[in-house]
Amino acid sequence: MTGLNCAADVPDRPLIGVSADLAEAAWDAWRRRAVVLPVAYHEQVVAAGGIAVVLPPQPEAAADVVGRLDGLVLAGGGDIDPGRYGARPHPSARPADAARDEWEIRLAGAALAADLPVLGICRGMQLLNVVRGGTLVQHLPDAVGTDAHLPDRSGFGKHPIIIRPGSRLYAALGDRADIATHHHQAVDRPGRGVVETAWAEDGVVEGIEIRDRAFACGVQGHAEESGMTGLFAQLVGAAAGRRTAQPSSHS
Repeated sequence: MTGLNCAADVPDRPLIGVSADLAEAAWDAWRRRAVVLPVAYHEQVVAAGGIAVVLPPQPEAAADVVGRLDGLVLAGGGDIDPGRYGARPHPSARPADAARDEWEIRLAGAALAADLPVLGICRGMQLLNVVRGGTLVQHLPDAVGTDAHLPDRSGFGKHPIIIRPGSRLYAALGDRADIATHHHQAVDRPGRGVVETAWAEDGVVEGIEIRDRAFACGVQGHAEESGMTGLFAQLVGAAAGRRTAQPSSHS
């Protein structure tokens, strides 16, 4: 299904927020701290029939932001502070961004409380697990013995994932899929209501769902870089259904 066809299939296109980071960026004559987000995220939302809005960190406004959205994508990024899940930092853990952690934890918490459709990608999947009280593997080479999940610090590798039948990932991708990969952390102990739905061949958790929510799932690999419009279409479809069922939420 093409992006244009997807968009045409979704009436009254739902508003999908995508969490963003703050970082030093350069453009034209400028080098300034800026709101940053890889374009693949909003391109996939638009291709799936949604309207994408970028959400810079603003922790105090998390509940208000969620109240204006039909769906949410929690994007990839840096390591989450291990203190958020009761662990000491591993020597290979990267310094956490406290502002982004606080923003996205509040945003994810408000979204789950409101039963807003949520898709977490890479860090976003890890964040969903942490918000539900789960823990993370802080450095995968310690667990699997290789750097296979982080093959190039400047780009993406690719590997197959095995998907649980009956899951949302299975409905979107089938029983196996190749996915772009760039991460050194992963889900360890699942949080409350979190169910594993996909794995790499070495056993690393590659997908989750939160079963007590209407639509809350995550994928460890970079679905936005893997041409997985079907997964984004699931999110947009769930968001469109919620919008139709709750039209007053946007009045």
